Amino acid sequence: MRHPLRAVAALAAAATLLTGCGSGDDWSEPHAAPVPAGTLGPGFLASSATPAPESTITPAPGSWSGVHPPEGYRVVLLATGDDAPTRALVSAVTSWATTEKADLRTITADATDPIPDIAEAVRLAPDLIVSAGETLIDPLAVVTANHLDQQFLVVGAELAEPTGNVTAADWAGASFRGEGLGSATTYDPASFTAARCGDAVRAGVAAVLHDVTGVIVWLS
Repeated sequence: MRHPLRAVAALAAAATLLTGCGSGDDWSEPHAAPVPAGTLGPGFLASSATPAPESTITPAPGSWSGVHPPEGYRVVLLATGDDAPTRALVSAVTSWATTEKADLRTITADATDPIPDIAEAVRLAPDLIVSAGETLIDPLAVVTANHLDQQFLVVGAELAEPTGNVTAADWAGASFRGEGLGSATTYDPASFTAARCGDAVRAGVAAVLHDVTGVIVWLS
């Protein structure tokens, strides 16, 4: 489903905007580009070459564990849906943000028309927007292509044709795709465990922090 591009500019007056970890910071103030603490471990990338856009990388388990965002890393969690997989993803992002002392704000998007809520997340200009919930996939495809300077991380799903600012962290039991492609035959809601979702968030953020973007980070 495609929405009119003029809707991208609309802001979400009714968005549920919550302020979380380290949120005393005023996001309207100047903010330096984030510098990661730590480096990608052996096996995160198959070679020293930068992966091609829309390609899939399969990092070695735990090769992302040494990477941390700087304290105060600005993150918007954009979520919709009350299904068990979405709840698990939201919990994983929240737990990660608390551990890493990231500055997390959460927008609960309107499931019937999430584009204004996605536009509100972009307006906040965070270091990263993390999405959780299958309903967001097609609307994200509209917005992300028009905001190439904003980094997005899709967890537990993929955009069918992502631009270079959209990174996905996925695995065999997840891998929902938009544009009518739906879920893979291997889709399994039970695979959205706390451990798996936590690894996906950390691996995805590690990739973004090291400018490995526009790819699918596939957890084996």
